[in-house]
Amino acid sequence: MARTALRDYYEVLGIARQASDKEIKTAYRQLAIQFHPDRNPGDHAAEEKFKEAAEAYAVLSDPDKRARYDRFGHQGVGGAGAAGFDPTIFADFSDILGDLFGFGAAGFGGGGRRRSAVQPGADLRYELELTFQQAAFGHTVELEVPRLETCGTCHGSGSKGGKPPVACATCKGRGQVHFSQGFFTVARTCPQCHGAGEVIADPCPKCRGEGRVEARRKIEVKVPAGVDNGARLRLSGEGEHGRRGGPPGDLYVVIAVEPHPDFERQGANVHSMLAVSFPEAVLGAKIEVETLHGPQMVELAPGTQHGAELRLRGKGVAKLGGRGQGDHVVHVALRVPDTKELGADEIALLQKLADIQGSKVRERSVLDKVKDLFG
Repeated sequence: MARTALRDYYEVLGIARQASDKEIKTAYRQLAIQFHPDRNPGDHAAEEKFKEAAEAYAVLSDPDKRARYDRFGHQGVGGAGAAGFDPTIFADFSDILGDLFGFGAAGFGGGGRRRSAVQPGADLRYELELTFQQAAFGHTVELEVPRLETCGTCHGSGSKGGKPPVACATCKGRGQVHFSQGFFTVARTCPQCHGAGEVIADPCPKCRGEGRVEARRKIEVKVPAGVDNGARLRLSGEGEHGRRGGPPGDLYVVIAVEPHPDFERQGANVHSMLAVSFPEAVLGAKIEVETLHGPQMVELAPGTQHGAELRLRGKGVAKLGGRGQGDHVVHVALRVPDTKELGADEIALLQKLADIQGSKVRERSVLDKVKDLFG
């Protein structure tokens, strides 16, 4: 049924005249899905709306045609509907609807696109756990990676004896099958060869025609010093092998660093806590602390405050790329002992200090003094 009256293209798509290219494409996609003949078999009204939406999109998606249409209306674009439906407006139909209905360029007058049997291999991911020290100083480890590798029997051809594949009888080597749907021809991926256009007549018994077999590959990985949690190491070409001679994928080793009981890492710097007594903080002291590089002496200046930081230069983690070492930062924490840990003499001295300083401390009870007397 021919349309005698042409509707405004903006009205057809249900958009404003200042609509963006994205809004035009979105509106058309929604209408195309709604009124597509595959979803409305035998519904001529839906087919007409589908054609009408396609016409509108063909004009409004083209900047030059849209400008002429905005200025002169349907006459500016040659009365698109008067000359009959033009199937070339579906040149980018696959971009609009993807594979939703199985469309490809071949479905609208093209010669057909055959999916190549040669396919690249997939990338693989391996999660590697390292200790805090291994991540800091670097580590060499041997991984055992399961992957698909080229079949040694058929050398990846998938065919017994290396015989070449033959053209698919279902699609005649095109990789697509065609059938008529309403006013145009629809092309879909061939279900027999899955778009390759060819099939293996006599499959290899080892890989069953796949051209690849499952294997476990041992790979030595040198983890550089200074890697951190979540870092990715890319091993080019160590992923799965491709099909029919396709290039291999890559192997990505993702680092997971175990936490350390005493150290915390921030970039290349390592942080730790140092508990000091009140006399050490007041009078100063020399104290041995543990670092990634072994024991180190730190010197507390007299009057060191709680929360002070002592920095040991170059005693942190190696910086990636050989740019030196980070630092070890020691955070001073004043340790207040429980009275149960103190003897009577220590408590008496603290009480005397409090009296000298005029501190308002809690008076010791008779019971406390009795406890001191009997140990």
